[in-house]
Parts: sequence; structure tokens; C-alpha cells
Amino acid sequence: MFDEMRSFYLKTMPVFRNLSEEQLAEVGAIVKFKQVYRGQAIDYGVGEFSKIYLVLKGKIKLTELDENDNELVKAILTDGDVFGDLALEGDPKNDEFAHVLTANTIICYFKVQDFKKLISTNSSIGLNYVQHVSLKLRRLENRHADLVFRDAKARLIRFIKDWARTDGNKIGGKIVLNNYLTHSDIAGFISTSRQSVNVLLNELRDAGMLYYNRKKIELNDPMVWN
Repeated sequence: MFDEMRSFYLKTMPVFRNLSEEQLAEVGAIVKFKQVYRGQAIDYGVGEFSKIYLVLKGKIKLTELDENDNELVKAILTDGDVFGDLALEGDPKNDEFAHVLTANTIICYFKVQDFKKLISTNSSIGLNYVQHVSLKLRRLENRHADLVFRDAKARLIRFIKDWARTDGNKIGGKIVLNNYLTHSDIAGFISTSRQSVNVLLNELRDAGMLYYNRKKIELNDPMVWN
């Protein structure tokens, strides 16, 4: 990848915001860029080979298996998100799996040892990283609260609202989402069944709140979905 393109992508990453050109060049000297494809699994590595990943373009799904080997969706990652060995200990969670959701997704990665050296010599990167990981933890706390205090329909509406905020396109009076998630993906995220997601989406459609098919979801009332 050309140096100009590498620099452009790095500048868009929250972890590297406000860095000088010299600092970005230091990052660019050790980071690796990779294009990955829909359905592909991403290996975190272990020990000296463990990695920190950043999503430059596209969508990544993080999952784990419950005691019955059912897939639970922990997070849908978008541009700027970080995943992998977040504790920087060389021992990433072996019950977490990352799969690519969208075609032509671009990620970059560091060996954890290299990333720790960057943090030790650049306090801005370290602070940005801590803030980003803290935000991820708050999202997990909010999701846990949803599971305790909201029913499946309320969790679905909350999920779609968050999806619209991070990935929606306003077209006329509608918010349009590219539908790269299956009903099973959504069910895994809001902790219900695929059949329940189908029933609830049909209810929202019949109420005139949205329209959906395999390619897109149109949210018809911005006052409701904002």
C-alpha cells in the first residue's frame, strides 16, 4: 500500500488522532495492513505473536460460544474500532472469535510487543488507547443493562438505533442501513432467537416503522430512530 494511503488511513483512527507527521511515520514503519474478505476468520495469535487489530474500513463481528455452543455476538465493529489482545498481555481470550462481515474489509495490526513500545514512547497513543478501551467497556455495561431491564423488542429497537447512529445514511426522510447482518447475527447480539427477530422485524414493518430485505433496512421515521 502506498505511503500516502497508509498515512491517510492512520490519521482516521481515533487511537492515532492528533499525531504529528513524524509520529505517524513511526507508526507506519511497524504497522501491517491487510485486506480481508467476508466470512474470513481473524487469528489473534498468542505469546510473542499476539496482535492488536484496528478496523480501517468495513465491519467485523466478535462472537463467543455459550455452554450449548450457540454463537453469541459480542460486538459489531466498524471503522476505527480496536480488537484482539486488548490487555496487551500476549494471552488473548481464547473464547472470542472475529469474523469479517463485509467484502473488501481493510484492517491493520501490530504485534503486541511493538504496540507496547509505541505506547511507552508516545503518551498520546497510550491515552487514546485507554480512552477507546474504556468506551468499549461502557458499551458492554450498557448492553448488560439492556439484557436485564429491557424486553426483546426494546433491545431490538435499541440495537437498530445504535446501528443507525454508527452506520446509517440519511436519504430524503429515511435512514438507510446496508444489511450485512443475518437474523441470527442480530438474535445473537440481543440474546433472543432468530425466529423472535423475524417476528419483531415484521411487527415493526407492519407498524410502518421500517422496511427491510436482505440488502437494506429503511427506517421510515427519523423522529423514532434518531
